[in-house]
Amino acid sequence: METPPEATQKATLGDYLAAERTLLAWIRTGLALMGFGFVVARFGLFLEQLQAIRGAPSTEHFGLSLWFGTALIAVGVLVSVLAGVHHMRLVRRLDDGESGRPHRAIEAVVIAFLLALIGLGMAAYLISVRSTTRSQPGNSKETSMTRDDTGIVDIPSHHPVDETVEKIRGILAAKGVTLFALVDHSGEAEKAGIKMRPTKLVIFGSPKAGTPVMLAAPSIAIDLPLKILVWEDEAGKVWVSYNSADYLRTRHHVPEELMQNLAAAEAIAAMAAKE
Repeated sequence: METPPEATQKATLGDYLAAERTLLAWIRTGLALMGFGFVVARFGLFLEQLQAIRGAPSTEHFGLSLWFGTALIAVGVLVSVLAGVHHMRLVRRLDDGESGRPHRAIEAVVIAFLLALIGLGMAAYLISVRSTTRSQPGNSKETSMTRDDTGIVDIPSHHPVDETVEKIRGILAAKGVTLFALVDHSGEAEKAGIKMRPTKLVIFGSPKAGTPVMLAAPSIAIDLPLKILVWEDEAGKVWVSYNSADYLRTRHHVPEELMQNLAAAEAIAAMAAKE
């Protein structure tokens, strides 16, 4: 005796549970895509804030992360919607006794290829960001190199020594900071018949800011007024160097509340060195 077709096609509880597990898996995938998309979208903002902390100008290239992140979020939403629609259709077919109908995976294949394209675009974008930041003053390895043993911070300047010094003088005048002296080391060496690459030392400060620091830590007077050295290396690259505020604090035990009085050199050097 043959079994009626209706009996062989009737969906079982396992079929419904399998369909529900598939739905939940797709929902998790959609949520993961949306969460990762949000992280990618905020990646550009993170880079801009990092550039600002380093005193470097921001770059518009970082804005592309917003579009990649938005695309991933959109794919996550699409995955969730398609999963819901597919689940409802599957449950309807199970109710109608169509459990043996072949499963189509076209949606999953399309989403897989779409994610692959987005991934390739993100990889190209990250490579371009890395190469761009290497050549710009926002890169920490090139822009702000601290000599751990001396506390000296070196920033590459995009201008010749004389032009960089003039920029520093203009910044000091605009901020009302006193220029105590400008020592032309290379000029004095030339007078003595000794050849020296362009090297100039700018000595500046404000008694209103420096005096409280010296009262709290008298030995810091040996390092005050603040100084910025503008010099050219053997490769012809111009550098702006200064003593880091953290180094001065450690060396002379400067109270934390007075550290802002020593931050002028860092800000002025960064402004003078940038394009």
